[in-house]
Amino acid sequence: MLEEYKTVKGYGEHELVIQKSRFISHFERVTSDEEAQAFIEKIKKKHWNATHNCSAYLIGENDLIQKANDDGEPSGTAGVPMLEVLKKRQLKDTVVVVTRYFGGIKLGAGGLIRAYGSSVSEGLNEVGVVKRSLMQVAYCSMDYHWLGKVENELRQSTYELKEISYLEDVTVQVYVKNSDLEPFTKWMEELTNGQIEIKLGEPVYLESLIHS
Repeated sequence: MLEEYKTVKGYGEHELVIQKSRFISHFERVTSDEEAQAFIEKIKKKHWNATHNCSAYLIGENDLIQKANDDGEPSGTAGVPMLEVLKKRQLKDTVVVVTRYFGGIKLGAGGLIRAYGSSVSEGLNEVGVVKRSLMQVAYCSMDYHWLGKVENELRQSTYELKEISYLEDVTVQVYVKNSDLEPFTKWMEELTNGQIEIKLGEPVYLESLIHS
């Protein structure tokens, strides 16, 4: 599992009009070749009467799956420029389909490359990109009289509080990066004079929106 990576926020679409042609970019997060192909087919079905439905996607930790399709546009003028934008933004597990409704004015090879690249780039700005950071959930159990101090310190720290469970003892759940586990544990022990029990849950990804 990657410690950190970027991907598209989720499904979204954005439209550009260039020289009377409509370019509609559609984005989705996918984790397999099958999911990507299913999304592409879904968009093609929705825009069955479009001139072109060009696509590109990147999947896997090391971008093992990379595909681009010009769908009838001149070779190398649509799918590859779209894929290059995804790679330049360092995105993973992302598929994009750009639907074109031809407006009667030919753009030429250079114009097409710019149009499809801009459609993906501006579409990503609109739909949103997130950073996914791998975290451990630290379950910090303590006596109730420590809660006020610990909660106050946590809320002023860089650690993110997940939730608080009020049982026989109080358990504070905190998102902690692997690299921060040792200093976090020491800090918690210092705050409570060692009167705390810390257990780790399953690793989870925490998402934060990246502002373009």
